[in-house]
Amino acid sequence: MSKASFKPYHPDQTYLIPPTWDEKIPKGHPVRIVNQIIDGLDLTALYSSYEGGGCSSYDPKMLLKGLVYSYMLNIFSSRRIEESIQSNIYLIWLCGGNEPDHNTINRFRSSKLQSYLKDIFKQIVVLLASEGLLSLKNIYVDGTKIEANASRYSFVWGKTIKNNKEKMAKELDSLWEYTQKVASDELRDTAPINFHEIDSAKLKETIDRIDTALKDKELPKEVKHKLKYAKKHYPPKLEEYEVKENILNERNSFSKTDNDATFMRMKEDHLGNGQLKPAYNVQISTNNQIITNYDVYQNPGDTLTLPSHLDNHRAMYGESPESVITDSGYGSEQNYNYLEENQIKPFVKYNHFHQEDSGARQKKHPFSQEYLYYNQEQDYYVCPMGQHMTNIGSCNQRNENGFEQTITKYKVENCTECPLRGRCHKGQGERIIEVNHRLNRYKHQARENLNSEEGIYHRKTRGVDTETVFGNLKQNKNFRRFSLRGLLKVGIEFGLFAIAHNLMKMV
Repeated sequence: MSKASFKPYHPDQTYLIPPTWDEKIPKGHPVRIVNQIIDGLDLTALYSSYEGGGCSSYDPKMLLKGLVYSYMLNIFSSRRIEESIQSNIYLIWLCGGNEPDHNTINRFRSSKLQSYLKDIFKQIVVLLASEGLLSLKNIYVDGTKIEANASRYSFVWGKTIKNNKEKMAKELDSLWEYTQKVASDELRDTAPINFHEIDSAKLKETIDRIDTALKDKELPKEVKHKLKYAKKHYPPKLEEYEVKENILNERNSFSKTDNDATFMRMKEDHLGNGQLKPAYNVQISTNNQIITNYDVYQNPGDTLTLPSHLDNHRAMYGESPESVITDSGYGSEQNYNYLEENQIKPFVKYNHFHQEDSGARQKKHPFSQEYLYYNQEQDYYVCPMGQHMTNIGSCNQRNENGFEQTITKYKVENCTECPLRGRCHKGQGERIIEVNHRLNRYKHQARENLNSEEGIYHRKTRGVDTETVFGNLKQNKNFRRFSLRGLLKVGIEFGLFAIAHNLMKMV
């Protein structure tokens, strides 16, 4: 039986000529691609943000390389990045043996990159486009919600503030009315006060005036209690509400531990079951599964994000895309109008598109106004019994998003004896329909685009283009919760992921 042999093992042995780190990095390794790409970027603006004098700084190019490659390795925490730069051979080589601590890494990521990351991202996308890996002409747009780095139970609701202010105003109205009855002489020079719109400073002044007017009066116990409570609690409480309303800024909620985060319903499983959590709405554009643009929003709905998202695309690349492909979450009159004004071909679904396409909606709602015959030349609709529904006027109104719409009303002459009345019209009086002709035109155009050969191709492609990116984000990289707080900082964090994702696609 032969004797076993072992390879030499001498961990304490020194090298006469030590090997270099470069010898340990395989040719074509992703870390070499990161090094090569970032070396080719124009980082003049980033370098110029550093002031001279004092202690020397770490090279921003080195820090950027370390961050991007760490995100490619699913390492997002600044402390873990610090640890990896000290122990991971690829990061040691990439950073040239530099060992920045987690505070340096976090300051660079949170502050220095704030104004320059989008331009760095754009340069990489333009490079990938020049290599033929993507096209900026056709973009697929979608959004997802990512949980904020905030407490799930430290919420502030705009509706609660509104209700509390209404209760406060009602109590003050009652107190003011009583004061006018028993101390009218003391208040004779006082102008009428609207407690529903009063600010905290004016409120304090008014309560002091009421207190002075009632000072020498015999007051019921209930009135004394109301006045004492109002004097102590209402001014500071209203001041607190004003601060919170300023933070809300037309949102319906925010988190106390991250004021920029909004409570949104998160999908916890494939059935969509979930709960309200502080989160951000991340919008991306993709082509060939490469991210071409990203934005982070505070509102949970996708509908309002499309115009600003496309504006940012035009600002980055100097022109708008030729066509946009989205799901039905973006199908609004406002978005169709924006796309038409900017000459962008819309492949944008709207609510009930698939039901209309399959005929299921017409079977369920056969008497709905969209299935009534419309004579465009003479401007009348025909009801299910064949009567003309004449135009009785139009009006302009703003929807909940502030977009102005033109609504035209049509009324049938007589449907009292109609045998279809119970199925066609359940309201009292004659049937009146409200029609948005511009929206109907947009829907007709969108339907033709989506059912064309090009539209069918884009509809099939959209699901595997943007959804694949989100799948990589949440499943492969386990990026389900931001590490940083604040709208600007989470934008930087997602931007680093987007750069890492695109470079991995290039590899």
